[in-house]
Amino acid sequence: MSNAPATNNAARSQDSDRNDVLNAIGAKWSKFSKQELSALKTNDELVAQLVAKYDIEKIAAQRDVDALMNGRYLTA
Repeated sequence: MSNAPATNNAARSQDSDRNDVLNAIGAKWSKFSKQELSALKTNDELVAQLVAKYDIEKIAAQRDVDALMNGRYLTA
């Protein structure tokens, strides 16, 4: 008996979750290109990019990311 189907389903689910997160980020912060979004690996990277692109304070960017992510994390 193989674990391949379960593994594939888990990987697909993880990809779908990541895409959902990236779509939510792109919808909220439109200055990100698709390429920039796909390059994000951590919530901390997103915070740093928000500070750079939107010229906002880190604490405000962190609060906005925490609110949007709501316990979710960017995982490559």
